[in-house]
Amino acid sequence: PAEHDAHVADEVHRGTTRLGRSAIGERLAGFIYGTIIVLSVLVAGVRAFPGDAGRIAATVVVTSFVFWLAHVYSHGLSHSVALDEHLSLAELGHIARREASIVEAAVPPVAALLLGAFGVVSTSAAVWLAFGLGLAVLAAQGVIFARVERLRWPGTLLVVGANLALGAVLVALKVLVTH
Repeated sequence: PAEHDAHVADEVHRGTTRLGRSAIGERLAGFIYGTIIVLSVLVAGVRAFPGDAGRIAATVVVTSFVFWLAHVYSHGLSHSVALDEHLSLAELGHIARREASIVEAAVPPVAALLLGAFGVVSTSAAVWLAFGLGLAVLAAQGVIFARVERLRWPGTLLVVGANLALGAVLVALKVLVTH
């Protein structure tokens, strides 16, 4: 009986770990995807609304919301087809919460942009702070991935570097587009 209990406890722990990994993976994907959207919209927003941090922030928020909504809709349809069942409101709510990290990724850069919109800092400083926060989110997500995957320092640096390289490409586009 003691061996059986230990085996059951081990299985429960493994199952919880798998569920935890799954949830982390889903959130991780949304944060990375959302941050890339935010950085891309920042590039376009600076070009479209130079000197107007408030309009750039609004563009980031609306775009993030639209992409979140598109993900919820498409994953809802996919779920329905894959399982050959009608999508319940509860399942749609689960999908919406799972994909919320797309919108959540916009919060730090939008907060920076609002500092510019309210005159706390210049629009230029707000935009650069928004880019910096976006890059920080990408770096943090690389570290989280590396920890979940139990990567050693070289692997961690590689993942963080890859995330930052993607973000740096978007920052370089901002520089090229606006100068």
